[in-house]
Amino acid sequence: MTKRVLIGRGRTAEVYAWGDGRALKLYYEGWPADEAEREAHTARAVYNSGAAAPAAEGVVTVDDRHGVIYERVDGPSLLNKTTAQPWTLIRSAHLLAELHAHMHTCRVSGLPSQRTRLEKKIQAAHPLSATTKQAALDALAQLPDDDVLCHGDFHPDNVVMSRRGPVILDWVTATSGHPLADVARTSLLMQRAALPPHLPGRRLIELGRALWHRLYLRRYCQLRAVSAEQVTAWMLPVVAARLSEGIAEEENLLMARVWALLRNVD
Repeated sequence: MTKRVLIGRGRTAEVYAWGDGRALKLYYEGWPADEAEREAHTARAVYNSGAAAPAAEGVVTVDDRHGVIYERVDGPSLLNKTTAQPWTLIRSAHLLAELHAHMHTCRVSGLPSQRTRLEKKIQAAHPLSATTKQAALDALAQLPDDDVLCHGDFHPDNVVMSRRGPVILDWVTATSGHPLADVARTSLLMQRAALPPHLPGRRLIELGRALWHRLYLRRYCQLRAVSAEQVTAWMLPVVAARLSEGIAEEENLLMARVWALLRNVD
C-alpha cells in the first residue's frame, strides 16, 4: 500500500483513503485480527438497522496490521461545523438530538449487551472503592433494560456533515440496550469530557457546551416523550463506568459527580 493517504488518527487506529469512495480504518500493529472482525460485524449490523452509518465492505490485513474497509464519508464534523459557525448552535443541538432519537428506533441482534458492558466497566473503575462500585451496580440493577441500538460514544465530533446528510461514525462501542443510558453517556461527554489542548475552537466549545447540552437534551426529551429526570437516573452507573477509561484530566470531576449522585441516592 505505497500510495496510502492518512486522513485521520485515533487511539487505536489510523484512517486512510482507500481508492474511490472508500476508507480504510487500520488498527495499529499488535491489535488482534478479531478486533477488526468484530468491528466489521458491528458496522454491518448497524448499517442494516437503518441507522445513519457508513457501510462496511470487508476486513483486510496490510503490513501485518488489521483493518476494516468502509464507505468513505467526507465532510466536517458537526463539532467543527458548529465552532466555525456558532450561530448554528441551536440547529446543531437539535440535529444531534434528532439523530440520537432516530437511532433509538432501530433494533439489532448480535450486538453486545449494554448492561453487561456497564457492569464490567464499573468493576474495572479503579478510582472507585468496592463500596462505591457496589452502589453503582445496585443502581444499575434497578433500572430497566431494553434492546435498541445504542452508540456508546455519541457526541458532535462523531457526526460527519456529508453531502448525503449527517452520518454517524465510530460504532465500535455499539450495544443493544436502553436508550436513556446512551443519552446519559452523551450528556456526560457534552458536559465534562476533556478536550484536547490544541482542538480548533476549543475556547468556543468550552463557552458553549453547557447551552449545547441543554438544547440537545430538551429536544431529545421532546422527541422521545421522556424526562430529564429519567436520564439522570442513569448517571451514577454511567459516570462510574466512565472512570474505567483512565482519562486523568477527568478523574477529579467524575469522582465529584459520583459523590454528588450518591448523596442524592442516600
